[in-house]
Amino acid sequence: MAAPPVLLLPPPPSGSAALRVLIAARFSPGPPPRLEPAGRPGWVAFAEGDLGTAAALALGGPPRDRPWGLQELRRGLGALEAHLGGGRRFLVGDGVTLADVTVTCTLLGPFTQVGPQKWPWDPKISLLLDPPARAPFPGVTRWFLRCLRLPQFRAELGEVQLCGGETPGETPETPETGFFEGSTESDPRPPFCPSVGQPRGVPGGPEPGVPGGPEPPAPAKSAAQLKKEAKKREKLEKFQQKQEKNRELQAQAKAKPSRARRELRGLRYETPTPPGCKKDVGGPLPESYSPGYVEAAWYSWWEKEGFFRPEFGRSLETPNPRGVFVMCLPPPNVTGTLHLGHALTVAIQDTLTRWNRMRGLTTLWAPGCDHAGIATQVVVERRLLRSRGLSRHQLGRQAFLDEVWRWKEEKGDRIYQQLRRLGASMDWERACFTMDPKMSRAVTEAFVRLHEQGLIYRSRRIVHWSCALRSAISDIEVEKRELGGRTLLRVPGYEEPVEFGVLVSFAYPLEGAGPGEDPEVVVATTRLETMLGDAAVAVHPEDPRYQHLRGRHVVHPLTGRRLPVLHDAFVDPEFGTGAVKITPAHDAADFEVGRRHGLGVAVVIGEDGAMVNVPPPFQGMPRFQARRALLDTLKALGLFRGVSENPMVVPICSRSKDVLEPRAVPQWFVRCQGLAGAAAAAVRRGDLRLHPPGHARTWFSWMENIRDWCISRQLWWGHRIPAYFITIDDPRVTPGEDEDGRFWVSGRSEDEARAKAAAAFGVSPAAIGLRQDEDVLDTWFSSGLFPFSIFGWPEQTPDLERFYPGSLLETGHDILFFWVARMVMLGLALTGRLPFRQVYLHAIVRDAHGRKMSKSLGNVIDPLDVISGTSLQALHLQLESSNLDPAELERAREGQKRDFPEGIPECGTDALRFALCAYTAQGRDINLDVGRVLGYRHFCNKVWNGARFVLRALGEGYRPPPEEQLARRRSLAERWVRSRLSRAVRSCGDALAAFDFPGATTAVHGFWVYELCDVYLECVKPVLARDPEAARAALLTCLEAGLRLLAPFMPFLAEELWQRLPRAPPAPPSVSLAPFPEPQQFCWQDDEAEASMEFVLGIARALRSLRAAHGLSRQRPPCAPPGGSGGGLWVSCSVLTQFGGPVPGAGGGCCAFWGGGLGAAAGGSQEPPRGCAVAVASERCTVHLRLQGLVDPPSELARLGARRRELGGPRGPPSELARLGARAGSWGGPGAAPRAPGGPGYPQKVPPEVQEADGAKLAQLESELQKVLEAEELMRKML
Repeated sequence: MAAPPVLLLPPPPSGSAALRVLIAARFSPGPPPRLEPAGRPGWVAFAEGDLGTAAALALGGPPRDRPWGLQELRRGLGALEAHLGGGRRFLVGDGVTLADVTVTCTLLGPFTQVGPQKWPWDPKISLLLDPPARAPFPGVTRWFLRCLRLPQFRAELGEVQLCGGETPGETPETPETGFFEGSTESDPRPPFCPSVGQPRGVPGGPEPGVPGGPEPPAPAKSAAQLKKEAKKREKLEKFQQKQEKNRELQAQAKAKPSRARRELRGLRYETPTPPGCKKDVGGPLPESYSPGYVEAAWYSWWEKEGFFRPEFGRSLETPNPRGVFVMCLPPPNVTGTLHLGHALTVAIQDTLTRWNRMRGLTTLWAPGCDHAGIATQVVVERRLLRSRGLSRHQLGRQAFLDEVWRWKEEKGDRIYQQLRRLGASMDWERACFTMDPKMSRAVTEAFVRLHEQGLIYRSRRIVHWSCALRSAISDIEVEKRELGGRTLLRVPGYEEPVEFGVLVSFAYPLEGAGPGEDPEVVVATTRLETMLGDAAVAVHPEDPRYQHLRGRHVVHPLTGRRLPVLHDAFVDPEFGTGAVKITPAHDAADFEVGRRHGLGVAVVIGEDGAMVNVPPPFQGMPRFQARRALLDTLKALGLFRGVSENPMVVPICSRSKDVLEPRAVPQWFVRCQGLAGAAAAAVRRGDLRLHPPGHARTWFSWMENIRDWCISRQLWWGHRIPAYFITIDDPRVTPGEDEDGRFWVSGRSEDEARAKAAAAFGVSPAAIGLRQDEDVLDTWFSSGLFPFSIFGWPEQTPDLERFYPGSLLETGHDILFFWVARMVMLGLALTGRLPFRQVYLHAIVRDAHGRKMSKSLGNVIDPLDVISGTSLQALHLQLESSNLDPAELERAREGQKRDFPEGIPECGTDALRFALCAYTAQGRDINLDVGRVLGYRHFCNKVWNGARFVLRALGEGYRPPPEEQLARRRSLAERWVRSRLSRAVRSCGDALAAFDFPGATTAVHGFWVYELCDVYLECVKPVLARDPEAARAALLTCLEAGLRLLAPFMPFLAEELWQRLPRAPPAPPSVSLAPFPEPQQFCWQDDEAEASMEFVLGIARALRSLRAAHGLSRQRPPCAPPGGSGGGLWVSCSVLTQFGGPVPGAGGGCCAFWGGGLGAAAGGSQEPPRGCAVAVASERCTVHLRLQGLVDPPSELARLGARRRELGGPRGPPSELARLGARAGSWGGPGAAPRAPGGPGYPQKVPPEVQEADGAKLAQLESELQKVLEAEELMRKML
C-alpha cells in the first residue's frame, strides 16, 4: 500500500477560525457535521458572534472595553453552563459536531495561559480564567477538557494547560473513542494521520524542539511562585468545599418541599358533573381551601343558566328603574394568549359588572375579539412556510385568506376559554369578531360616510414603514429605543450588527466657489444612506456663517444633481455644523420643508429596505450595507469629515424588531383636527369623565397636538379598503395619479362606486374602469367602531337603542389615545353621541422589580401559572421555547431562580383577581409580586375556615328567629360586629362607585380578617358553649353578607360557600344574582358599642405588646383573678363594671377575646405583685403582666443594654437617635421633651415629606428608648 501523502502546512494564521478549520479537517472521512436541530441555540453563530467578540475584547481590546468584554464572556459561559451543566457530554447530540469545535477554539485564549513563545502571532493574550474564575462553570470546563483530550484536537494543539492548572473536579472522565467515525477502541487515532499531523508527543510524532513539535519543558518555578500557587490551591479547595455544601443543601431542599408548598397542595373536585350542570355541594366542606376544588364546575353552570345575559329574570322591553350598565371588553387579539394585562382588565371589569348586576341594574358586558391584522398575518405566514414551504404571494390572496380563516376556526376560541378561566361574566351570545359580516359592513359604512364628508382623504405623507413586514404600521407598534451614543443593534436580515448613535459629517462641494471662498458645505447625518435622496441643504436664515450662500447650490458628488441651499428657520444652528441635508422622502421634518420650498420627493429606499432609484453600485443594496459602502466612497472621494457620538432615538417595530424607515408613500388618512376638538370639548363640559382625573391633561395635550391618522396597511388580512381608483376610457379626461384624491371614489359596492365616478366626471358608467385598493384598514379603525358596531350599527337595532351609548369604558392608560380617543372621535362623527359616559384607566403591570414585562427580558408571567401553579423547571422550559439568545436566556433563568426558587405556588383565580384589584393603588404602574398574590390565597383560606366554623355552629336545618326576638338579646360583641359590617358595606359600595378598588378590597379584607375572624369568632366561642341560639343569627348574618360583599371580587369562593348556607325561599339561584349589601339595609352603625369594644381590644393589644417586648410570644402565663395564687395577669381599671361584668361576655373573670390563650382578670382595689411589666391600654386602664419566673433578668438586662446603646441612651454613646437628631437638630437626649425636626437650614433644605418621615422616625426611636429604660429598671428590681 502506498504511503499516505505528507502535507506541508505553513504556520497557523491568527485567530480561532483557522484552528477550527485545521481541527475539523482531522476528522475522517469528513469534518464533523454541523448538527443543530431546530429549537436549539445556534452555538456556531453564538461562538462566531457574541462569544468571540467578548473573548477578543477581554483578551486584547482597548483598555476601557476589556472589563465589558470579560463581563460578556462570563455571561456567555453562563449560557454554556446552563446547557452543559445537566450532564451533556457535547453541545449537540452524543458526539462531536462543528459546534463543539467552533466554541472550543473560541475559548482557547480565555481558558489557557499562553506566552508569546507559544502563539507568536498574538502576544496580547493574558490569563483570564484561573481556577477561582472557572469555578462557577464546572460543566463547561469538563466539556472543554473532554474536547481537548481528543486526538483531533491534540494533533493541532498539543498538550494544552489550563490557567493555573487543572483541579480534581475539572478533570473529565476518560474520553470515549468510538463516538466519531473511523476510530476504534484499540486505536483512537483517525485513519488519516500523516506524519506532520501526528499527535504531538506520541510515538510517530515530531520530536520536541523541532518545527511543529512540542515546546521544551517549562523552567523550574521559584519558591515565591510555588508559595503563591499553594495559596491559590488552598483558596480553591475552600471554595469548592463551600460549593459542594451549597449543592448538598440545594439537593435536600429539592427532595423535601417547603412547608408552604406542602400546605398548598389542595384537593380536586372529582364528583362527575356534566358541563352546564350545577356543582354538587351536598357533601361535607373540605377541611382546607383548595382553588382547584373551589373553582371547578361553576362557570359552565353560570353560563348555561344565562346568569350573565341582560335578559335573565326580566324583559328588556320594560325599562329597569334601577338603570342599565353596559361595558364592552377591549377586544384582545385573536392570536393572543392570556397575559397579566388581560387579567387586570378582567379583574376590574368583572368586579364592576358583577357589582352592578347584584345592585339590580340591567347589565351587559359584551365580549369581542380583534382580527389583529399584522400579528395574525405573520403567524399564518410562518405556519404556511413551515408546513407547505409556500409564501402568501405564491399561494395567492384569496387562497391565503382562506388559510387564515381556517387557522382562526382552529385557534380563535382559545382566548375566550382563557377569559372564562378568569371568571369573566360576559354575555357570550353577543360575542363579536371584528371580521364578522356585520362588523365588516359597519367598517365599510364608516369609511364611505367619512370619505363622503371629506374626513378621509388620500395623500402622500411620511409614515413609519416596516421593511420586514413591507407595510406601514401604527404608532402604538413603534418601540422607541433611546441610545446614549454609539451602539450596535441586531437588525433582522443582517448578519452583522448595525451601528447607530453616531453622527457622520461629510462635505458637499459648493458650486461656483470663488477664490478665498470655502469650497464646501459640511453637513451631518445619522442616516448616511439617505444622502442619495437629498434634494437640498438647509441653514438657518440668521446664521452669519452661511449668509453668503443665499441663492447658491451645492453639487451631489454621486448623482451630479444641483442641490439648492435653503434658508429655513426650522434648522438648529447649534446642531452639528449648522447645515443639514434635506431628504423629503425619508424624514418627516424634511418632508414639510420640501413642501414649503417646492422640492421633489425622491424615494431611494424601497418597501423591502433595498436601495432604489440610485446609481450603481448602490442600486439594490440593503440600506444598512449601503450605509457602510457610502462611508467608504466618501472617504475615497475625500469628502468624509468625521464621526462623532450622538444620543438618538431609534424606532423599532414591536412585531418584527426591524428598524423602522420613514417613507413618503400614498396612503389614506383621517382628518383629525375637527374630530379632536369635539372630543376635547366633551371632556371640558363634563359629558365625558376620565378616571383618574389626572389623565385629562394628557387627553387635552393629545387632542390639541393631534396629527392626521394614517389608516392604510399593506396587508392581505383585514378589512380591504372600499376605495377604487378610477380610469376613464375617454380621451377628453387626463389620466390621474395614484396620490390624486380626485381619481379615487369610495362605495359600499363596486356598482355604487362606478355610479359615483360617472357622476363626478360626467361620463357614462360604461366608460369607467375601477381598481380596488389592495391595502387594508388599520386594525384600530375597526376597533374604534366597536362600541356601536357590536350592536348592529348602521342598522337601528333594538340592542343599539337599548345599550348605546355604554356606561363605562375600562382599559389601560397606555391606549388612551390609540383606542379611547379614536372611539370617541368616531362615535361623535358617525352617531352624534359619545360611545360611553365614563372612562376608567388602569395601571400597567410590571414585574416585582418594576421592569416592564417583556418577552425580550424573559420576565413575562402567565396568569395561568399563578392560578394553577408551576415549577421552576416548567418556567425554564417556557424560556427555552422563546427566541432569547443564549446570554439573555441565562440572565432570564437567573431572574426566575431569584424570584421563584420553588416555582409559583397554586394561588387560584380568586386570589389573583383580588390582588390585582388591590394593586391599583400604586398609580400608573403595578409591580406585581406573586408573594402578595399568595398572601390573598391565604386570605381565601381564612374565609374558608371562618365559614366552616360558622356552618358547624349553625348545624343542620338552622332557621334564624324573628328579628324582634333577636334585638332584645344582642350582646356588646354582636352589636359591635353588626356595626362594623354596616361600615364595611358602606365603605365598599362607596369605593366601587368611585373606582377606588384598593379602598373596596381593604374594606372587605379588613372586615373578614380583623373583625369577623380575628375578633368576633374568637369572642363568640365561649358564648356558643353556653347559649348558642343567641350567637347563631349574628354569625349567619355576618357570613351571608360577607360573602355577598366578596362575590364581585372572588366569585368562585363566594359561590362555593354561599350555596351551602341556609336560605329562606325564594332565594336567588346564585350569589352572583343575590342583592349586593346596601347601607339602607345594613344601617346598624353603633358608635357606643364600637367605643366600648375598642376599649376591650386596647387591653388585648397592650397585653400582646408586653408579651412581644419580653419575648413571651410562645409562653402563656396563667390567668387568675386578683388575689389568686400564681396569677400572671392583672387588668386595673375603674370602669370595667359598666359592661355588666369584668369583661363583656366573660365567664369566671376570664375572656379569650384576643386569642392565643390569653386571659384577663379584673381588679381595682388590689395592687399587683412586684415584678410586673406594665402597659397603659388607655387613660382609664393599665395592664400588668407578671414576669417572675418567666424571664431571666441578667440575660434580659444584657439584651436591653445592647439595644439601649444602639439607640443612644444615657449610659452609652449616642447612635441612631443622635445621628437623626443631629441632622434634624431636634434631639435633646433621653428624657428631653420631643421636638419637631428643625436644625440650621433644615426646613429650607429638606423636602416636606422627608421632614415628616424624620419626625415620625424620631418619635418612634424616642418611644422605644423610653420603653427600654423602663424595662431595664423593672429587670433590676427582679434581681
